[in-house]
Amino acid sequence: MIELFFAELRRGWIQFIRYPFEAVSVIVFTTTIFYGLFLSARYIAGPSLQFGNRLDSIVVGYTLWSLVLFIINEIALGLQFEAQTGTLEQVFLSPFGAPLVFVMRTLASLTRQLVLILGILLIIMTLTGSHLQFPPTLLFPLLAVLLGTYGMAFMIGALTLLLKRIQQLIVIFQFSLLFLMATPTEMWAGWRQLLRWLLPMTGGAGLLRDLMAWGEALDLSQLSFALLNGIGYFILGLLIFRFAEREAKRRGLLSGY
Repeated sequence: MIELFFAELRRGWIQFIRYPFEAVSVIVFTTTIFYGLFLSARYIAGPSLQFGNRLDSIVVGYTLWSLVLFIINEIALGLQFEAQTGTLEQVFLSPFGAPLVFVMRTLASLTRQLVLILGILLIIMTLTGSHLQFPPTLLFPLLAVLLGTYGMAFMIGALTLLLKRIQQLIVIFQFSLLFLMATPTEMWAGWRQLLRWLLPMTGGAGLLRDLMAWGEALDLSQLSFALLNGIGYFILGLLIFRFAEREAKRRGLLSGY
């Protein structure tokens, strides 16, 4: 498994240095979208607008959304690209198994993605004047978000296996993820509090906003729920992907596009 990880790490690095313009374009495009929205909000509200800590909360949510999109596209669009180039069947014939190959592939690219996200975050903070905190404890809710993200990525990947082309569905799904990442669900009360813990990644995202934007201490009980949520969605995503893999093999969908 370690050999597979380093092979995917080398593969991802070769692709990265071969197409550096793509990485730069992602940073510029993602940053420009947020800054454009920021300037539009300031223009509409007038010079008296004061975001306060809410700006920090919005920055955290938008950055998390960008990270989630990178991970989901890595699996869903990666599967579609493998199908188009005719190498998908080779991946599923690997002795490691397709799920493990894609897990190692996304883990190998995670470091690169985190570096890109950190660059985007620093640029946004400089442009908007946002002040975020980076306590070491943020790694735990970030882990909960990543587990849920990988689970959702495998669910979308399962649809890609069976339907081949799902670009429009991914676009719709991306805006749904923006709602999950940017909405301050930690302020919900009553029955919506239960809904918050059932939705994917919202618990971890709320804890990250508390730590980075509001400067609060890490709530261990909420962290436990967030981790359970992330683990649950990760296992569910793997199970759905396994089912889609068996179904794709039964229908003979791996060798054609």
